[in-house]
Amino acid sequence: MLFNSINTNAQSLIALQSLNITNDQLSTTQKRVSTGFRVSDARDDGGAFAVAQSVRSDMAGVVAVNEQLGGIKGILETTFAALSVVSDTMKQLRATLTRLADGAISSEQRTAYAEQYTFLAKQVASFVDDATYNGRTLLSTVSTAIPNGGNITAIRNEAGGLFTIEAVDGSALKLTATAPTNAAAAQTSINSGGAFDIAEAAISKALNQFGASMAFVDSQITYNSKKSDAMSNGLGALVDADLARESSTLEALKVRQQLGVQTLGLANQGPQVLLGLFR
Repeated sequence: MLFNSINTNAQSLIALQSLNITNDQLSTTQKRVSTGFRVSDARDDGGAFAVAQSVRSDMAGVVAVNEQLGGIKGILETTFAALSVVSDTMKQLRATLTRLADGAISSEQRTAYAEQYTFLAKQVASFVDDATYNGRTLLSTVSTAIPNGGNITAIRNEAGGLFTIEAVDGSALKLTATAPTNAAAAQTSINSGGAFDIAEAAISKALNQFGASMAFVDSQITYNSKKSDAMSNGLGALVDADLARESSTLEALKVRQQLGVQTLGLANQGPQVLLGLFR
């Protein structure tokens, strides 16, 4: 029931409550506009913020995993490059052995070809030994060697999933640096089952093995990147503010605030009207 009182101004209280609500809404909208987030902390939406933090943690994990996979890719590319050069050098060695297997060449020619063979064989050994990246090699099965060899077990996703790249015994890829002493010995090295043939088979197997590993790592990096993008899109839909909508809301609230202030001013003038009753 409305009554005239100087102690209680109901209209003023209603106007003040409405203004406070408008001010709260205005503060929320201004926060969204300034931060770009609909949910910037737990006070905005505790449940959504908790989910967002979990997604952000997963995204950070995916980024870290891809950084680590980049290092693994470096090791594999270095190894693959070394094996490719070794394979090319083995072709030259086979050509040299073929010439050494010819019994019709002169002793001077045999000496020259033998020196060429020794040089190429040493090159193969140096390529194998130098196939290192960041202190690691996949062409040695000895984990205590310098640089460190042995299998590499790496992380592939943010959940801690692992995969293993098996190392290869680099000594099986090398040939003795001493050239065959005669045509018969050279022919034996060329024939199937000889040392040369065994080394070539080991190189081909290693190329295939590390080529498959490189393809896997590349695919995993690509997948992780796409997964991170999908997480980012989902996170945006969860916590990002629609700035176009917030802009229009902000303008509307400013008008409401001005009207609220004016309404409160009019309501506060009510008790002064009662003074006219005492004149």
